[in-house]
Amino acid sequence: MNKLSFVAALLAGLLTGCAVGPNYHKPVIQTPATFRSPTALPASDAASMADLKWWQVFKDERLQELERTALAQNYDLRDAVARVEAARASLGITRSNQFPTVDAGADISTTRISRNGSTPLPASFVRTQERTFGGATLNLLSFELDLWGRLRRATEAARANLLSAEENRKAVVSTLVGDVATAYFSLRELDYQLEISRRTLATRQSSLTLVKNRQTGGVATLLDLRQSEQLVYTAAETIPALQQQVEQTENQISLLLGKNPGEVIRGLSLTEQEMPPEVPPGLPSSLLDRRPDIRAAEQNLIAANAEIGVAKAAYFPQISLTGFLGGQGNQLSSLFSGPSAIWNFTPQVTQPIFTAGRIKSNVRLQEALREHALIQYEKTIQTAFTEVSNALVAHQRVRESRVQQELLVAALQDRTRLAYVRYRGGVDTLLNALDSDRDLFQAELALSQIRLNELVSVVQLYKVLGGGWQ
Repeated sequence: MNKLSFVAALLAGLLTGCAVGPNYHKPVIQTPATFRSPTALPASDAASMADLKWWQVFKDERLQELERTALAQNYDLRDAVARVEAARASLGITRSNQFPTVDAGADISTTRISRNGSTPLPASFVRTQERTFGGATLNLLSFELDLWGRLRRATEAARANLLSAEENRKAVVSTLVGDVATAYFSLRELDYQLEISRRTLATRQSSLTLVKNRQTGGVATLLDLRQSEQLVYTAAETIPALQQQVEQTENQISLLLGKNPGEVIRGLSLTEQEMPPEVPPGLPSSLLDRRPDIRAAEQNLIAANAEIGVAKAAYFPQISLTGFLGGQGNQLSSLFSGPSAIWNFTPQVTQPIFTAGRIKSNVRLQEALREHALIQYEKTIQTAFTEVSNALVAHQRVRESRVQQELLVAALQDRTRLAYVRYRGGVDTLLNALDSDRDLFQAELALSQIRLNELVSVVQLYKVLGGGWQ
Protein backbone atom coordinates (compact mmCIF):
# COMPACT_ATOMS: atom_id res chain seq x y z
CA MET A 1 0.00 0.00 0.00
CA ASN A 2 2.98 2.32 0.59
CA LYS A 3 3.91 1.95 -3.06
CA LEU A 4 0.35 2.78 -4.12
CA SER A 5 0.33 5.87 -1.91
CA PHE A 6 3.60 6.99 -3.42
CA VAL A 7 2.29 6.49 -6.94
CA ALA A 8 -0.92 8.41 -6.12
CA ALA A 9 1.08 11.33 -4.67
CA LEU A 10 3.34 11.33 -7.71
CA LEU A 11 0.35 11.43 -10.07
CA ALA A 12 -1.23 14.30 -8.13
CA GLY A 13 1.97 16.30 -8.45
CA LEU A 14 2.42 15.58 -12.13
CA LEU A 15 -1.16 16.49 -12.99
CA THR A 16 -0.54 20.06 -11.85
CA GLY A 17 1.99 20.58 -14.63
CA CYS A 18 1.88 23.55 -16.91
CA ALA A 19 -0.19 23.72 -20.09
CA VAL A 20 1.64 24.73 -23.25
CA GLY A 21 0.04 27.03 -25.76
CA PRO A 22 -1.35 30.56 -25.39
CA ASN A 23 -3.87 31.37 -22.68
CA TYR A 24 -7.03 33.02 -23.96
CA HIS A 25 -7.43 36.77 -23.57
CA LYS A 26 -10.62 38.47 -24.70
CA PRO A 27 -9.90 40.67 -27.73
CA VAL A 28 -10.28 44.40 -27.17
CA ILE A 29 -13.09 45.61 -29.43
CA GLN A 30 -13.80 49.30 -29.92
CA THR A 31 -17.55 49.85 -29.77
CA PRO A 32 -19.26 53.05 -30.95
CA ALA A 33 -20.58 55.45 -28.35
CA THR A 34 -24.12 55.29 -29.78
CA PHE A 35 -26.03 53.44 -32.42
CA ARG A 36 -26.29 55.31 -35.69
CA SER A 37 -29.86 56.36 -36.49
CA PRO A 38 -31.60 59.07 -38.58
CA THR A 39 -32.25 61.22 -35.53
CA ALA A 40 -30.07 61.58 -32.49
CA LEU A 41 -31.11 59.06 -29.88
CA PRO A 42 -31.41 60.17 -26.26
CA ALA A 43 -28.59 59.34 -23.90
CA SER A 44 -28.80 55.58 -23.67
CA ASP A 45 -28.80 53.74 -20.40
CA ALA A 46 -28.84 50.03 -19.65
CA ALA A 47 -32.49 49.74 -20.72
CA SER A 48 -33.10 48.05 -24.04
CA MET A 49 -36.07 46.60 -25.84
CA ALA A 50 -34.02 43.40 -26.09
CA ASP A 51 -34.32 42.98 -22.30
CA LEU A 52 -38.05 42.32 -22.72
CA LYS A 53 -39.38 38.80 -23.14
CA TRP A 54 -40.91 38.11 -26.53
CA TRP A 55 -44.41 37.91 -25.06
CA GLN A 56 -43.93 41.43 -23.70
CA VAL A 57 -43.15 42.74 -27.19
CA PHE A 58 -45.79 40.85 -29.17
CA LYS A 59 -49.11 41.40 -27.40
CA ASP A 60 -51.35 39.39 -29.75
CA GLU A 61 -52.47 36.32 -27.77
CA ARG A 62 -52.84 34.18 -30.89
CA LEU A 63 -49.32 35.10 -31.94
CA GLN A 64 -48.08 34.15 -28.48
CA GLU A 65 -49.70 30.73 -28.84
CA LEU A 66 -47.97 30.26 -32.17
CA GLU A 67 -44.64 31.25 -30.65
CA ARG A 68 -45.01 28.74 -27.82
CA THR A 69 -45.89 25.97 -30.23
CA ALA A 70 -42.91 26.80 -32.44
CA LEU A 71 -40.52 26.81 -29.47
CA ALA A 72 -41.75 23.35 -28.55
CA GLN A 73 -41.98 21.71 -31.97
CA ASN A 74 -39.82 23.54 -34.53
CA TYR A 75 -37.44 21.18 -36.31
CA ASP A 76 -34.49 23.58 -36.48
CA LEU A 77 -34.70 24.30 -32.75
CA ARG A 78 -34.96 20.61 -31.89
CA ASP A 79 -31.91 19.98 -34.06
CA ALA A 80 -30.03 22.76 -32.24
CA VAL A 81 -30.91 21.18 -28.88
CA ALA A 82 -29.61 17.82 -30.14
CA ARG A 83 -26.37 19.51 -31.17
CA VAL A 84 -25.99 20.92 -27.66
CA GLU A 85 -26.45 17.44 -26.17
CA ALA A 86 -23.91 16.04 -28.62
CA ALA A 87 -21.40 18.75 -27.64
CA ARG A 88 -22.03 18.04 -23.95
CA ALA A 89 -21.39 14.32 -24.48
CA SER A 90 -18.24 15.14 -26.48
CA LEU A 91 -16.98 17.26 -23.58
CA GLY A 92 -17.56 14.36 -21.20
CA ILE A 93 -15.58 12.01 -23.46
CA THR A 94 -12.70 14.46 -23.86
CA ARG A 95 -12.55 15.32 -20.16
CA SER A 96 -12.49 11.63 -19.18
CA ASN A 97 -9.10 11.29 -20.88
CA GLN A 98 -7.54 13.28 -18.01
CA PHE A 99 -8.36 10.57 -15.46
CA PRO A 100 -7.17 7.00 -15.01
CA THR A 101 -9.30 4.21 -16.40
CA VAL A 102 -9.55 1.28 -14.03
CA ASP A 103 -11.37 -1.98 -14.58
CA ALA A 104 -11.57 -5.27 -12.72
CA GLY A 105 -11.43 -8.78 -14.07
CA ALA A 106 -11.75 -12.28 -12.66
CA ASP A 107 -11.58 -15.74 -14.11
CA ILE A 108 -11.81 -19.31 -12.91
CA SER A 109 -10.99 -22.50 -14.80
CA THR A 110 -11.28 -26.20 -13.98
CA THR A 111 -9.02 -28.74 -15.75
CA ARG A 112 -9.35 -32.53 -15.77
CA ILE A 113 -6.19 -34.54 -16.48
CA SER A 114 -6.55 -37.83 -18.35
CA ARG A 115 -4.71 -40.95 -17.07
CA ASN A 116 -5.12 -42.69 -20.42
CA GLY A 117 -3.46 -40.16 -22.70
CA SER A 118 -0.45 -40.69 -24.88
CA THR A 119 1.57 -41.24 -21.69
CA PRO A 120 -0.58 -43.20 -19.19
CA LEU A 121 -0.06 -42.08 -15.59
CA PRO A 122 -0.56 -44.29 -12.53
CA ALA A 123 -3.20 -43.36 -9.95
CA SER A 124 -0.51 -42.89 -7.28
CA PHE A 125 1.16 -40.24 -9.43
CA VAL A 126 -2.03 -38.33 -10.31
CA ARG A 127 -4.17 -38.43 -7.22
CA THR A 128 -6.60 -35.72 -8.37
CA GLN A 129 -7.79 -35.65 -11.96
CA GLU A 130 -9.44 -32.19 -11.67
CA ARG A 131 -7.73 -28.92 -10.73
CA THR A 132 -9.41 -25.53 -10.22
CA PHE A 133 -7.38 -22.37 -10.81
CA GLY A 134 -8.59 -18.75 -10.56
CA GLY A 135 -7.42 -15.19 -10.63
CA ALA A 136 -8.63 -11.60 -10.05
CA THR A 137 -7.00 -8.36 -11.16
CA LEU A 138 -7.53 -4.62 -10.87
CA ASN A 139 -6.21 -3.06 -14.09
CA LEU A 140 -4.94 0.46 -14.67
CA LEU A 141 -5.40 0.95 -18.39
CA SER A 142 -3.03 3.22 -20.28
CA PHE A 143 -3.19 6.53 -18.35
CA GLU A 144 -1.45 9.55 -19.86
CA LEU A 145 0.24 12.01 -17.53
CA ASP A 146 -0.88 15.43 -18.74
CA LEU A 147 2.41 17.17 -18.03
CA TRP A 148 2.15 19.58 -20.95
CA GLY A 149 -1.58 20.23 -20.75
CA ARG A 150 -2.55 18.50 -23.99
CA LEU A 151 -5.61 16.88 -22.45
CA ARG A 152 -6.52 20.00 -20.50
CA ARG A 153 -6.34 22.12 -23.64
CA ALA A 154 -8.48 19.57 -25.48
CA THR A 155 -11.02 19.75 -22.66
CA GLU A 156 -10.92 23.55 -22.83
CA ALA A 157 -11.67 23.39 -26.55
CA ALA A 158 -14.50 20.89 -26.03
CA ARG A 159 -16.03 23.08 -23.33
CA ALA A 160 -15.90 26.10 -25.63
CA ASN A 161 -17.55 24.05 -28.38
CA LEU A 162 -20.32 23.15 -25.95
CA LEU A 163 -20.87 26.81 -25.04
CA SER A 164 -20.81 27.73 -28.73
CA ALA A 165 -23.50 25.14 -29.44
CA GLU A 166 -25.59 26.54 -26.60
CA GLU A 167 -25.24 30.07 -27.96
CA ASN A 168 -26.18 28.82 -31.42
CA ARG A 169 -29.29 27.29 -29.88
CA LYS A 170 -30.19 30.69 -28.43
CA ALA A 171 -29.60 32.27 -31.84
CA VAL A 172 -32.00 29.74 -33.37
CA VAL A 173 -34.58 30.64 -30.72
CA SER A 174 -34.20 34.35 -31.50
CA THR A 175 -34.48 33.73 -35.23
CA LEU A 176 -37.48 31.47 -34.77
CA VAL A 177 -39.34 34.02 -32.65
CA GLY A 178 -38.69 36.67 -35.30
CA ASP A 179 -39.66 34.41 -38.20
CA VAL A 180 -42.96 33.38 -36.62
CA ALA A 181 -43.85 36.99 -35.80
CA THR A 182 -42.91 38.18 -39.30
CA ALA A 183 -44.91 35.42 -40.99
CA TYR A 184 -47.92 36.11 -38.75
CA PHE A 185 -47.86 39.85 -39.45
CA SER A 186 -47.51 39.10 -43.16
CA LEU A 187 -50.58 36.89 -42.92
CA ARG A 188 -52.57 39.64 -41.20
CA GLU A 189 -51.40 42.12 -43.87
CA LEU A 190 -52.65 39.79 -46.62
CA ASP A 191 -55.95 39.46 -44.76
CA TYR A 192 -56.17 43.25 -44.66
CA GLN A 193 -55.40 43.54 -48.38
CA LEU A 194 -58.05 40.92 -49.06
CA GLU A 195 -60.53 42.96 -47.03
CA ILE A 196 -59.61 46.11 -49.01
CA SER A 197 -60.00 44.26 -52.31
CA ARG A 198 -63.40 42.89 -51.43
CA ARG A 199 -64.62 46.26 -50.17
CA THR A 200 -63.32 47.95 -53.31
CA LEU A 201 -64.93 45.30 -55.50
CA ALA A 202 -68.31 45.89 -53.83
CA THR A 203 -67.96 49.65 -54.32
CA ARG A 204 -67.01 49.27 -57.97
CA GLN A 205 -69.88 46.87 -58.61
CA SER A 206 -72.26 49.51 -57.23
CA SER A 207 -70.65 52.09 -59.51
CA LEU A 208 -70.98 49.73 -62.47
CA THR A 209 -74.68 49.36 -61.74
CA LEU A 210 -74.98 53.14 -61.68
CA VAL A 211 -73.20 53.45 -65.05
CA LYS A 212 -75.42 50.78 -66.59
CA ASN A 213 -78.51 52.63 -65.46
CA ARG A 214 -77.17 55.91 -66.82
CA GLN A 215 -76.29 54.26 -70.13
CA THR A 216 -79.79 52.86 -70.39
CA GLY A 217 -81.08 56.39 -69.89
CA GLY A 218 -78.73 57.68 -72.56
CA VAL A 219 -76.58 59.69 -70.13
CA ALA A 220 -73.48 57.46 -70.02
CA THR A 221 -71.59 56.13 -73.02
CA LEU A 222 -70.43 52.62 -73.86
CA LEU A 223 -66.88 53.78 -73.10
CA ASP A 224 -67.98 54.71 -69.58
CA LEU A 225 -69.45 51.24 -69.20
CA ARG A 226 -66.26 49.50 -70.35
CA GLN A 227 -64.09 51.62 -68.04
CA SER A 228 -66.30 50.73 -65.08
CA GLU A 229 -66.13 47.05 -66.01
CA GLN A 230 -62.35 47.30 -66.19
CA LEU A 231 -62.16 48.51 -62.60
CA VAL A 232 -64.51 45.73 -61.44
CA TYR A 233 -62.46 43.02 -63.13
CA THR A 234 -59.21 44.51 -61.81
CA ALA A 235 -60.45 44.35 -58.21
CA ALA A 236 -61.89 40.86 -58.72
CA GLU A 237 -58.59 39.58 -60.14
CA THR A 238 -56.61 40.54 -57.03
CA ILE A 239 -58.79 38.41 -54.72
CA PRO A 240 -57.71 34.91 -55.93
CA ALA A 241 -54.06 36.02 -55.97
CA LEU A 242 -54.32 37.27 -52.39
CA GLN A 243 -56.10 34.10 -51.31
CA GLN A 244 -53.24 32.08 -52.77
CA GLN A 245 -50.69 34.10 -50.79
CA VAL A 246 -52.77 33.73 -47.62
CA GLU A 247 -52.89 29.94 -47.92
CA GLN A 248 -49.18 29.68 -48.73
CA THR A 249 -48.29 31.90 -45.76
CA GLU A 250 -50.40 29.68 -43.51
CA ASN A 251 -48.42 26.70 -44.78
CA GLN A 252 -45.18 28.54 -44.03
CA ILE A 253 -46.31 29.21 -40.45
CA SER A 254 -47.36 25.57 -40.05
CA LEU A 255 -43.87 24.47 -41.10
CA LEU A 256 -42.30 26.80 -38.52
CA LEU A 257 -44.61 25.24 -35.93
CA GLY A 258 -43.61 21.72 -36.94
CA LYS A 259 -47.14 20.93 -38.11
CA ASN A 260 -48.77 19.73 -41.28
CA PRO A 261 -50.14 22.46 -43.59
CA GLY A 262 -53.36 23.87 -42.21
CA GLU A 263 -55.32 26.95 -41.27
CA VAL A 264 -53.86 29.42 -38.79
CA ILE A 265 -56.13 30.97 -36.18
CA ARG A 266 -55.96 34.76 -36.24
CA GLY A 267 -55.95 37.27 -33.42
CA LEU A 268 -55.70 41.05 -33.70
CA SER A 269 -56.02 42.59 -37.15
CA LEU A 270 -53.17 44.45 -38.81
CA THR A 271 -54.42 47.85 -37.67
CA GLU A 272 -54.99 46.63 -34.10
CA GLN A 273 -51.44 45.41 -33.51
CA GLU A 274 -49.74 47.34 -30.70
CA MET A 275 -46.58 49.21 -31.54
CA PRO A 276 -44.04 50.08 -28.85
CA PRO A 277 -44.20 53.85 -28.22
CA GLU A 278 -40.40 54.05 -28.24
CA VAL A 279 -37.56 51.67 -28.87
CA PRO A 280 -34.69 52.05 -26.37
CA PRO A 281 -31.69 50.34 -27.99
CA GLY A 282 -29.54 50.34 -24.85
CA LEU A 283 -25.79 50.76 -24.66
CA PRO A 284 -23.84 49.64 -27.75
CA SER A 285 -21.34 47.76 -25.58
CA SER A 286 -24.12 45.61 -24.12
CA LEU A 287 -24.77 44.25 -27.61
CA LEU A 288 -21.70 42.04 -27.15
CA ASP A 289 -23.42 40.31 -24.24
CA ARG A 290 -26.96 40.15 -25.68
CA ARG A 291 -26.26 38.77 -29.13
CA PRO A 292 -25.87 34.98 -28.99
CA ASP A 293 -24.14 34.87 -32.37
CA ILE A 294 -21.38 37.15 -31.03
CA ARG A 295 -20.94 34.98 -27.95
CA ALA A 296 -20.90 31.84 -30.11
CA ALA A 297 -18.18 33.40 -32.28
CA GLU A 298 -16.12 34.15 -29.16
CA GLN A 299 -16.45 30.56 -27.94
CA ASN A 300 -15.24 29.40 -31.36
CA LEU A 301 -12.23 31.67 -30.87
CA ILE A 302 -11.59 30.17 -27.42
CA ALA A 303 -11.75 26.65 -28.85
CA ALA A 304 -9.36 27.54 -31.68
CA ASN A 305 -6.95 29.11 -29.19
CA ALA A 306 -6.97 25.96 -27.04
CA GLU A 307 -6.31 23.75 -30.05
CA ILE A 308 -2.94 25.50 -30.47
CA GLY A 309 -1.92 24.12 -27.07
CA VAL A 310 -3.01 20.65 -28.11
CA ALA A 311 -0.85 20.91 -31.24
CA LYS A 312 2.20 22.28 -29.40
CA ALA A 313 2.03 19.50 -26.79
CA ALA A 314 2.99 17.05 -29.51
CA TYR A 315 6.56 18.44 -29.35
CA PHE A 316 7.02 17.01 -25.85
CA PRO A 317 7.26 13.45 -24.55
CA GLN A 318 4.03 11.58 -23.96
CA ILE A 319 4.16 9.63 -20.69
CA SER A 320 1.65 6.88 -20.08
CA LEU A 321 1.22 4.43 -17.22
CA THR A 322 -0.24 0.95 -17.27
CA GLY A 323 -0.40 -1.70 -14.58
CA PHE A 324 -2.46 -4.18 -12.69
CA LEU A 325 -2.83 -5.56 -9.17
CA GLY A 326 -4.39 -8.87 -8.18
CA GLY A 327 -3.82 -12.50 -7.35
CA GLN A 328 -3.74 -15.95 -8.87
CA GLY A 329 -4.14 -19.30 -7.14
CA ASN A 330 -6.27 -22.32 -6.43
CA GLN A 331 -7.51 -21.15 -3.03
CA LEU A 332 -9.93 -18.22 -2.76
CA SER A 333 -8.89 -17.47 0.81
CA SER A 334 -5.27 -16.85 -0.18
CA LEU A 335 -5.92 -15.22 -3.55
CA PHE A 336 -4.63 -11.75 -2.54
CA SER A 337 -1.90 -12.68 -0.07
CA GLY A 338 1.40 -14.47 0.05
CA PRO A 339 2.78 -16.00 -3.09
CA SER A 340 -0.61 -15.63 -4.88
CA ALA A 341 -0.36 -11.81 -5.11
CA ILE A 342 0.66 -10.30 -8.46
CA TRP A 343 1.21 -6.73 -9.64
CA ASN A 344 2.72 -4.91 -12.54
CA PHE A 345 3.52 -1.24 -13.17
CA THR A 346 4.75 -0.11 -16.59
CA PRO A 347 5.61 3.54 -17.30
CA GLN A 348 6.12 4.34 -20.97
CA VAL A 349 7.63 7.42 -22.61
CA THR A 350 7.16 8.31 -26.27
CA GLN A 351 9.16 11.17 -27.77
CA PRO A 352 8.74 12.21 -31.42
CA ILE A 353 12.13 12.50 -33.14
CA PHE A 354 11.44 12.91 -36.83
CA THR A 355 7.96 13.70 -38.21
CA ALA A 356 8.91 15.43 -41.48
CA GLY A 357 7.48 18.74 -40.21
CA ARG A 358 4.05 17.33 -39.36
CA ILE A 359 3.94 18.76 -35.83
CA LYS A 360 5.18 22.18 -36.92
CA SER A 361 2.70 22.30 -39.77
CA ASN A 362 -0.12 21.30 -37.43
CA VAL A 363 0.81 24.15 -35.05
CA ARG A 364 0.77 26.58 -37.97
CA LEU A 365 -2.60 25.20 -39.07
CA GLN A 366 -4.12 25.73 -35.62
CA GLU A 367 -2.67 29.26 -35.44
CA ALA A 368 -4.21 30.04 -38.83
CA LEU A 369 -7.55 28.65 -37.66
CA ARG A 370 -7.30 30.83 -34.55
CA GLU A 371 -6.70 33.87 -36.76
CA HIS A 372 -9.70 32.87 -38.88
CA ALA A 373 -11.85 32.57 -35.75
CA LEU A 374 -10.66 36.00 -34.59
CA ILE A 375 -11.55 37.57 -37.94
CA GLN A 376 -14.99 35.94 -37.84
CA TYR A 377 -15.50 37.21 -34.29
CA GLU A 378 -14.65 40.78 -35.25
CA LYS A 379 -16.77 40.55 -38.40
CA THR A 380 -19.73 39.24 -36.41
CA ILE A 381 -19.49 42.24 -34.09
CA GLN A 382 -19.30 44.75 -36.93
CA THR A 383 -22.19 43.01 -38.70
CA ALA A 384 -24.23 43.25 -35.51
CA PHE A 385 -23.73 47.02 -35.21
CA THR A 386 -24.60 47.44 -38.90
CA GLU A 387 -27.79 45.41 -38.49
CA VAL A 388 -28.86 47.47 -35.47
CA SER A 389 -28.24 50.72 -37.32
CA ASN A 390 -30.18 49.47 -40.36
CA ALA A 391 -33.05 48.37 -38.15
CA LEU A 392 -33.18 51.74 -36.37
CA VAL A 393 -33.16 53.54 -39.72
CA ALA A 394 -35.93 51.31 -41.06
CA HIS A 395 -38.04 51.71 -37.94
CA GLN A 396 -37.91 55.49 -37.94
CA ARG A 397 -38.20 56.02 -41.69
CA VAL A 398 -41.05 53.55 -42.15
CA ARG A 399 -42.96 55.21 -39.33
CA GLU A 400 -42.57 58.58 -41.06
CA SER A 401 -43.69 57.04 -44.35
CA ARG A 402 -46.74 55.47 -42.70
CA VAL A 403 -47.88 58.84 -41.33
CA GLN A 404 -47.66 60.45 -44.77
CA GLN A 405 -49.40 57.50 -46.46
CA GLU A 406 -52.29 57.74 -43.99
CA LEU A 407 -52.71 61.39 -44.94
CA LEU A 408 -52.65 60.43 -48.64
CA VAL A 409 -55.33 57.74 -48.16
CA ALA A 410 -57.54 60.19 -46.24
CA ALA A 411 -57.21 62.74 -49.05
CA LEU A 412 -57.96 60.16 -51.76
CA GLN A 413 -61.01 58.91 -49.88
CA ASP A 414 -62.43 62.42 -49.83
CA ARG A 415 -61.47 62.98 -53.47
CA THR A 416 -63.23 59.77 -54.52
CA ARG A 417 -66.35 60.72 -52.61
CA LEU A 418 -66.46 64.17 -54.19
CA ALA A 419 -65.74 62.81 -57.70
CA TYR A 420 -68.70 60.43 -57.58
CA VAL A 421 -70.97 63.14 -56.14
CA ARG A 422 -70.04 65.42 -59.05
CA TYR A 423 -70.53 62.59 -61.55
CA ARG A 424 -73.97 61.74 -60.21
CA GLY A 425 -74.81 65.42 -60.33
CA GLY A 426 -73.77 65.59 -63.96
CA VAL A 427 -71.12 68.27 -63.45
CA ASP A 428 -68.06 66.02 -64.03
CA THR A 429 -67.04 63.09 -66.20
CA LEU A 430 -66.80 59.49 -65.10
CA LEU A 431 -63.09 59.49 -65.90
CA ASN A 432 -62.23 61.61 -62.86
CA ALA A 433 -64.28 59.37 -60.59
CA LEU A 434 -62.64 56.21 -61.97
CA ASP A 435 -59.16 57.71 -61.66
CA SER A 436 -59.74 58.68 -58.04
CA ASP A 437 -61.12 55.21 -57.31
CA ARG A 438 -58.08 53.57 -58.87
CA ASP A 439 -55.66 55.82 -56.97
CA LEU A 440 -57.46 55.14 -53.69
CA PHE A 441 -57.27 51.39 -54.17
CA GLN A 442 -53.52 51.46 -54.82
CA ALA A 443 -52.91 53.85 -51.93
CA GLU A 444 -54.80 51.62 -49.49
CA LEU A 445 -52.82 48.58 -50.58
CA ALA A 446 -49.59 50.56 -50.24
CA LEU A 447 -50.62 51.68 -46.74
CA SER A 448 -51.19 48.08 -45.66
CA GLN A 449 -47.71 47.17 -46.92
CA ILE A 450 -46.16 50.10 -45.03
CA ARG A 451 -47.95 49.07 -41.85
CA LEU A 452 -46.53 45.57 -42.29
CA ASN A 453 -43.06 47.01 -42.84
CA GLU A 454 -43.37 48.98 -39.63
CA LEU A 455 -44.30 45.88 -37.64
CA VAL A 456 -41.52 43.89 -39.27
CA SER A 457 -39.03 46.66 -38.46
CA VAL A 458 -39.91 46.24 -34.78
CA VAL A 459 -39.43 42.48 -35.06
CA GLN A 460 -36.11 42.94 -36.82
CA LEU A 461 -34.89 45.53 -34.33
CA TYR A 462 -35.84 43.28 -31.42
CA LYS A 463 -33.92 40.42 -33.02
CA VAL A 464 -30.74 42.32 -33.93
CA LEU A 465 -30.56 43.83 -30.43
CA GLY A 466 -30.28 40.28 -29.12
CA GLY A 467 -33.79 39.74 -27.78
CA GLY A 468 -36.13 36.81 -28.01
CA TRP A 469 -34.01 33.95 -26.68
CA GLN A 470 -34.42 34.61 -22.95
